[in-house]
Amino acid sequence: MESGPMTSVAGAKPNLKRIAFLATGAPEAEEARIRLIQTYGNCDPASADVIVALGGDGLMLQTLHRFMGSRKPIYGMNRGSVGFLMNEYREEDLALRIEEAEPSVVHPLLMVATDTHGKVATACAINEVSVLRQSYQAAKIRICIDRKERLAELVADGLLVATPAGSTAYNLSVDGPILPLDSPLMALTPISAFRPRRWRGALLPDTAHVTLDILEADKRPVSAVADHFEFRDVAKVEIGMDHATSLIILHDPGHSLDERILREQFGH
Repeated sequence: MESGPMTSVAGAKPNLKRIAFLATGAPEAEEARIRLIQTYGNCDPASADVIVALGGDGLMLQTLHRFMGSRKPIYGMNRGSVGFLMNEYREEDLALRIEEAEPSVVHPLLMVATDTHGKVATACAINEVSVLRQSYQAAKIRICIDRKERLAELVADGLLVATPAGSTAYNLSVDGPILPLDSPLMALTPISAFRPRRWRGALLPDTAHVTLDILEADKRPVSAVADHFEFRDVAKVEIGMDHATSLIILHDPGHSLDERILREQFGH
């Protein structure tokens, strides 16, 4: 079950009777939260069996980060603009939908970034870790995989490492590959590469340790971003998948993330 970044969970399902409802604060999401609480009650998130997130993919990512390490399953319903990670919003039979939902396990990336003054910061990413130029000048990046140099100098707007779960997000928008969710892989994708001009990136095993050294970091400042956590003026970024941390996402039968990513590859 732990071999890939996202794996179907088999066997008996836990008791999911105590529900905590979370919303973005947007009027549509908050109104839905109030109606659902009136119907199903509400529980403090700390003691809940399941978290129901009402919003878009941004809220789902925030909720997964908030409950990282707790193994609380997250069931999202779309009350936002983008809902790739969310289920269809319906108020009827919610308890039954949660009971019948199909769980998947996500393993996040762990980023360790060191800035030009030697300060170290860490963060987790469910979708991707990206390094991005901060100024008008392109970034220059040295790429090492498992501490072996693979590319002495990439000149580009940036570079990202994506999980299979995040391969249809920013990674796809910069022409990175879509990865099946059960694949033990990470996508290493350049962003607007200038040199080498025809380098399209690489597929890496999800056990790989990626080290990005920022060349001319003072002249060409670069930021590192793990989902929505940003660190500026970095000199070095290390990235690996955290297999010890598991996040559980619930989807209605027939609408699993595996199915959605497969459909995405055919333009649906």
